[in-house]
Amino acid sequence: MKQHTVRTYKSAEPLARADQLAWKIAEVASDPVAVEADVVEMIGNRIIDNASVAAASVARRPVASARAQAEAHPFVPGSTVFGLAKSQRISPEWAAWANGVAVRELDFHDTFLAADYSHPGDNIPPILAVAQHVGLSGADLVRGLATGYEIQVDLVKGICLHEHKIDHIAHLGPSAAAGIGTLLKLPTEIIYQAVQQALHVTTTTRQSRKGEISSWKAYAPAFAGKMAIEAVDRVMRGEGAPSPAWEGEDGFIAWLLGGPKAQYIVPLPEKGEAKRAILDTYTKEHSAEYQSQALIDLARRMGPKIGDLSKVESIVIHTSHHTHYVIGTGANDPQKMDPKASRETLDHSIMYIFAVALEDGGWHHERSYAPERAQRKDTVALWHKISTVEDKEWTRRYHSHDPKEKAFGGKVVVKLKDGKVIEDELAIADANPLGARPFKRPDYIKKFRTLSEGIIVTAEQDRFIATVERLTSLKAGELTELTFTVDAKLLGSNKARGIFDWQQNAPAARAAAGQ
Repeated sequence: MKQHTVRTYKSAEPLARADQLAWKIAEVASDPVAVEADVVEMIGNRIIDNASVAAASVARRPVASARAQAEAHPFVPGSTVFGLAKSQRISPEWAAWANGVAVRELDFHDTFLAADYSHPGDNIPPILAVAQHVGLSGADLVRGLATGYEIQVDLVKGICLHEHKIDHIAHLGPSAAAGIGTLLKLPTEIIYQAVQQALHVTTTTRQSRKGEISSWKAYAPAFAGKMAIEAVDRVMRGEGAPSPAWEGEDGFIAWLLGGPKAQYIVPLPEKGEAKRAILDTYTKEHSAEYQSQALIDLARRMGPKIGDLSKVESIVIHTSHHTHYVIGTGANDPQKMDPKASRETLDHSIMYIFAVALEDGGWHHERSYAPERAQRKDTVALWHKISTVEDKEWTRRYHSHDPKEKAFGGKVVVKLKDGKVIEDELAIADANPLGARPFKRPDYIKKFRTLSEGIIVTAEQDRFIATVERLTSLKAGELTELTFTVDAKLLGSNKARGIFDWQQNAPAARAAAGQ
């Protein structure tokens, strides 16, 4: 890997195109290196992982709404949408939108945490949608996805967005555009412009993950994927982008990140170097914010040691800066302690998550978030006894590049009413590649079958898994098999209508308006 220094340049200061971050990203994307076998295996795992969580969320309102929007944009040849028949084709950017929301809704797919946060699996819906639409092969798809993961992970390693309250999809737009560029074997020049366009139109604030968190948390990455597809399409037609997007005097770094004097170091593969960043990422065993994964495992372990939870005086979680300020009491969000908070907000409350995991001895993607579960008096009482503090050592380990030190968990100190203190700690989630039970292909398949039980019939589950198993041998046109169909009765629906289906609902809309 080569380390690239990125900073702001004044308009009068020379900055050759070849020295711009967008160009360097484009060079990586256009470098036709082979994808190594362990990377191919992991790409297959993550395709399964995305389908798992999409199946579990397929009937949820935000997913049904996004799917309805997509269905208003049929297109041939087009792309497939989770839940719909394979023969029902949608314009690729809208298919990416619908599938992106389905993948992201439960916050249950893969993650990478470094200088910033990310869910690199968000690259799969837009890159796959384009590959399906243009009729490419499994080998083409693998190359595109390897690039998408590589660029997002490298940006996350080098550039912190959250300290400036910029949402992490600002790294996803460029990575998806780069992955699509690789997929289509586009020239470096076109990828360069598309990456910059994608950055420009996907830079948003972190309010989507702050305070009263809404369904936009699931929509935001899908929006970035949709914008990436549109950016590539525009550039292929000869249109350009704001340049240099990162380094410009009025650009991303100067005004939205660290300012004109800030410098960032972004690692990127050298020419001819394999794209292996996906192997640095990890999926979730539990449907909750990644920084809660190890703490859920720790709660399972500590519950029997504590015994009667009504005897707890207080629980303090000593953890990293990220965990304390994003999902802990350091966020100063009263919603994180509110029994009537949304699912999205509870997902970002380690106090709630740890309380439920202690009581239940585990975590469930639906039951653990149910309103009646969140409002249980004993749960609320325990929940409100939990707080977090930043521990500099856990923060240092969070940022460490040494696998032996890397830590996303924390130490928990439980004080009982009789004065007894129970302590335990866990640095890495059990399912992490460095954890006690690293996820392998059988674990991904088990997750898929568990989350799709009662939703996808067994024969359709089998067909999907068999398709992934022969990923690199899939021929042109066969990528449309990388989806699943669900009985229409199980898809859920949102009876509300919007602009895209206005005509079919015009009489009802006029009646509602008193016209």
